[in-house]
Amino acid sequence: MKPGTIVALASGAGRAGVAVIRLSGPAAGDVLRAMTDRDPPPPRRAARRAFCHPDGGLSLDDGIALWFPGPASFTGEDVAELQVHGGPAVVAAIIDAALSLPGVRAAEPGEFTRRAFENGKLDLAEAEGLADLVDAETEAQRRQALRQRRGALSALYETWRDKLIEAAALIEAEIDFPDEDLPGELSRRAGPLLKVLAYDMGRHLDDAHRGERVRDGYRIAIIGPPNAGKSSLLNALAQREAAIVSDIPGTTRDVVEVRLVLAGFPVWIADTAGLREAADAIEAEGVRRALERAEEADLRIGVAEACAKPPESLKSALRPGDILVASKDDLAGLAIEPVATDGVTVLSVSAKTGQGLAALEALLSQRVSDALGLEEAPVLTRARHRRLVEEARAALERAIPALAQGPELAAEDVRVAAAAIGRLTGRIDVEDLLDEIFSSFCIGK
Repeated sequence: MKPGTIVALASGAGRAGVAVIRLSGPAAGDVLRAMTDRDPPPPRRAARRAFCHPDGGLSLDDGIALWFPGPASFTGEDVAELQVHGGPAVVAAIIDAALSLPGVRAAEPGEFTRRAFENGKLDLAEAEGLADLVDAETEAQRRQALRQRRGALSALYETWRDKLIEAAALIEAEIDFPDEDLPGELSRRAGPLLKVLAYDMGRHLDDAHRGERVRDGYRIAIIGPPNAGKSSLLNALAQREAAIVSDIPGTTRDVVEVRLVLAGFPVWIADTAGLREAADAIEAEGVRRALERAEEADLRIGVAEACAKPPESLKSALRPGDILVASKDDLAGLAIEPVATDGVTVLSVSAKTGQGLAALEALLSQRVSDALGLEEAPVLTRARHRRLVEEARAALERAIPALAQGPELAAEDVRVAAAAIGRLTGRIDVEDLLDEIFSSFCIGK
């Protein structure tokens, strides 16, 4: 941890009614005294204070001071919070005044939370949950982040780690004390424990990336032939002119993406180039990107005119659970019959009149909610977590058969698994992870 007392704006940047400026470190109390000419207020009690520049006493603002002496603070250090008027000039003047005092410097991104981690106030998984909570834009993201911030994932990982330590102790006792009067074949007792752990980790990994998709967004691709109404459908769902609509075939050549919130979850919907034999190299690249986006998407919306039979290129791109929209129903007057594609739901929709649009939005919300609905068990939320759980499970799958050949062969793999799980919460080997994790935080957090 870098020394010194740090200061930063903890509330949002820009003009606001109130701004919160946070200090943490050994000089936080001295800053309060120097800028108010008074002792800090009683701990955790708001007090009105006039803030002045320490050099000359120039009046800066009138606001609220809060004092959180360590270790009973967010960072575990002495913390002061100054609530001042939120004009940019006021904020700049208060921070400049604090920086003029010895031992005070500007905070780096995530440095307040990093100090909380290094002082044992929270572990790495909880810190990542806090970062997700600050970034949460939807109700589902908020709920998931709050559970992680409160330690739901950490509790699971610590349970795994405790069991790994128990198994390692059984195995290594037989290695270290072969001549002692210990119960026979201690290492064999570790086998069932390791099998249960490997199963639990595998079930945790087999979650269809649910937690990561709540963080990053559920992805839907709109695909179909040219002039089928894909861009009009995207605009209708987005309720704005996000994509160009034209009677000229091949207007959309790149992927046009908009972000929506459905059932409280973040959703990215992409309009893609029309599926047909390309007329030139640029359109060919657009078709390639359309097929690639369709392959990667969580859900595909196929679009075909209500009066036309869907082309084979569209039918072959759809999968069970996808949706086929019979578009331009206002022109056709009669929707197409359900297409013989197993598991594909067919809806008649007119982007022009809005007919069928509410039913489509309800169906999309249901699909997203079914795929991402939060369960009681905590889910993996980051690629870092998935990578380490995969590493631990692979080590256990090597250790289990190795036990039959002798405890020495299994012991190292059990240690590898325990180390991987320890890195999830920061119990061991975390120094190389800290810069990566905390650099994603905003200044002041």
